[in-house]
Amino acid sequence: MAKILIVDDEERIRMILKIMLSFRGHTTLEAGDGGEALKILEDSPVDLVISDIKMEGLDGMGLLEAIKERALGCPVVFITAFATLDSAVEAMRLGAVDYLVKPFEEKQVQLSVERALGIGRIIAENLELKKKLLQDGKHEERIFVSAAMQAVVEMAVKVAQSDATVLITGESGTGKEVVACLIHDSSQRKKERFVAVNCAAISPALVEAELFGHEKGAFTGASQKKEGKFEYAAGGTLFLDEVGDLPLEAQATLLRAIQEKSIQRVGGNREIPVNTRLVCATNQDLEKQVAQKRFRQDLYYRLAVFPIQIPPLRERKADIMPLSIHFIKKFVKLGAPTRDLLTPGATRILKDFSWPGNVRELINTIERAIILKAGQLPLTSDDLNFLSIAKQLKAEVDGLFQLPVTGIDYDALQSEIVRQALEMTAGNQSAAARLLGLSRARFRTLMKQLGQD
Repeated sequence: MAKILIVDDEERIRMILKIMLSFRGHTTLEAGDGGEALKILEDSPVDLVISDIKMEGLDGMGLLEAIKERALGCPVVFITAFATLDSAVEAMRLGAVDYLVKPFEEKQVQLSVERALGIGRIIAENLELKKKLLQDGKHEERIFVSAAMQAVVEMAVKVAQSDATVLITGESGTGKEVVACLIHDSSQRKKERFVAVNCAAISPALVEAELFGHEKGAFTGASQKKEGKFEYAAGGTLFLDEVGDLPLEAQATLLRAIQEKSIQRVGGNREIPVNTRLVCATNQDLEKQVAQKRFRQDLYYRLAVFPIQIPPLRERKADIMPLSIHFIKKFVKLGAPTRDLLTPGATRILKDFSWPGNVRELINTIERAIILKAGQLPLTSDDLNFLSIAKQLKAEVDGLFQLPVTGIDYDALQSEIVRQALEMTAGNQSAAARLLGLSRARFRTLMKQLGQD
């Protein structure tokens, strides 16, 4: 249900509308004039404003103008008498979505509210798109000095000029979505949506409905028709992260969507053309997945039209310090370049660490250090000593296992480690993932690969 602001200098009108709207489950706020309404809107965003046109002080037209100037994103329905009907028509020309003529009936009010709320959703979506366009190309600042990342960026910019499907590979945390955003922002589609979907986070039973949409009644809980991500990203770019986690059934449907450039909603028969650029990413070895019959070979070749491999942070150490300085400034909200952000000892620790979690781990490390230091600079080696502890733990692991000359069954070893982690945490997957130094998504992927899901 919606939150609706009623603006009228007659308390009786406000009360009538409040009763009508509350009966339908809407929450209402009240204001006696436009000035009071603006104060409420600044403190409490609403879904709809119903306002009289003629009021003392700031009238309805002035309120509409103020709402537009402040880009508050809420639609306005005006209340008018027959004598001021021309004013209502003029108000609609200026941006109001509807008007109610006194005396109004409850059915008329409910129809106007439903129509206005539908328009309100479109207004909010347009404001979100405008905000994105103003940030054009600033999904995440791209900081690098290494030749390896320069090569990645050059490839991304080149492929952006075409509509070829791109497969971005690399370890978790290397910045695959950042590169996908760069491709979108460098393309002719940059004024349209960039829609990101984490395939590993969707229930296997709902993957097709999420990507391709569904018709009303297609399955239990499908109470209304819903468009999928392919339709939502029409004209723009659809980014499928962790594409290697798609179930085989969804892989077949995805392959058909790429080949035919059209989709069918779940439970529907109509072919819906889609003009969507597809960029995919994975931290898995898809060629190995293909060999193990876990990923369709024909889909792999369709996705890997233009592959881009992102090197891990440990292989581009030249980027560690520029990234570190950038994130320090970000977390302490520094503007101009500032000296002495890091002591030599802290710099050495950052450069020497192997960064198994790549850029994502570096971001978390800097944020943690800034929080512990309460924003005080410079960061010292003492502020980063938890990295030394992590390095020591890795050294202990290095000496924990010696590979026998006869070799091992690697899958069996992984399966046993996962089993022990789950046993030690009483089946808690999040805790087991932390015990193994993995993200929950990566741990679930590992369980799936080992048949323990």
